[in-house]
Amino acid sequence: MKLPLLAAVLACVSLVAVADEADVKKAVETRLGAVEKIVRAPMAGIWEVTVDGQIFYADDKASYLIFGNLLDMKTGRNLTAERQFNSLPLDLAVKQVRGSGKNVMVTFEDPNCGYCKKLAKDVLTLKDVTVYTFLYPVLGDDSFEKSKAIWCAPDKSKAWTDWMTAGKAPPAVPAKCDMTGLEKSAQLGRKMRVNGTPAIFFAGGERVGGYIPATEIEKRFGKSGG
Repeated sequence: MKLPLLAAVLACVSLVAVADEADVKKAVETRLGAVEKIVRAPMAGIWEVTVDGQIFYADDKASYLIFGNLLDMKTGRNLTAERQFNSLPLDLAVKQVRGSGKNVMVTFEDPNCGYCKKLAKDVLTLKDVTVYTFLYPVLGDDSFEKSKAIWCAPDKSKAWTDWMTAGKAPPAVPAKCDMTGLEKSAQLGRKMRVNGTPAIFFAGGERVGGYIPATEIEKRFGKSGG
């Protein structure tokens, strides 16, 4: 009789957990809109909720919402920023790999941005790095046209690097080219409140708004271990 009783207890616990999740999701949606994802946060009694690409936290009773970053007191890691970094749709980005590629950074850049071009040249000097660049044309119609040409190029990485570092125009846009990925990149930038280019994100959670030289990038790789 003990085993059936234990099974019944576990079933009740499971049902309560599901009900709690549903209640929290419903409560958050009444305030913030559609919930894209809800999971248990590392902190007891707290849920991590993603709405419109942004992470929020809610308590078990759905009485409170927390806007901000969750930090690990032992390690100093910004768990919220790390989670956002790891959830980025990198398949939409132009990817460059140098050396082993062990150090990872993500950028949002406009092809007509002067400081983005400076950053692109610095990237060529970095060792063992993977750079994911989301095309983010915010400087006018010509920026969009250049982004479109780079996105539609047979080799996006080469087209991007050639233009940004040597001023070599990307190939003409073919008659048929799916622009969905470029549009999603722009939507992502707006969701992440990228207001200028370049914007740089590191795997450790740090976000830098604006240009920094290769030496500063390498320092950040050293701090975060990539």
